[in-house]
Parts: sequence; C-alpha cells; structure tokens
Amino acid sequence: MSRICIVTGKRPVRGRRIHRKGQTKKSGGIGTHVTKTVKRTFRPNLQRVRVKLPSGQVKRVWVSAKALKAGKVEKV
Repeated sequence: MSRICIVTGKRPVRGRRIHRKGQTKKSGGIGTHVTKTVKRTFRPNLQRVRVKLPSGQVKRVWVSAKALKAGKVEKV
C-alpha cells in the first residue's frame, strides 16, 4: 500500500535540489553557479493510526499530521 493520506490526499512528490558552487557576491566573490541538479522526493508527514470509519469499522490507515491536528479523523 502506498503512503497516501486518506483525508487530505497528500502523497510523495518528486523534485530537484540545485547544487551551487562559488562564493556569493555579497561575500566578496564573483557569484555562485549551478553545477548540478539532483532528483529528490518530498515526503509528507504521515502517521499510521487506527481510525474509526463512518461505517463503524476500525482500520489502520495513513493520515497526515495536519489532518490529525485539525481533528478530521477519530482515533481509536
């Protein structure tokens, strides 16, 4: 099962990190230059909790910390 929040739909997203080389102009250099971009994954803060579903069933699911703090799910 993939890590997706059942309430907000948050999921891991792909992105890049930019590697820069050189001294900034503010620090007395000639400026920074982009040397490489590296792929990375931004992962949401998901917690695996036992939740009571609307049907009354208790199930273990992935829920984002934001949804838990907002009280959008009923923990068991």
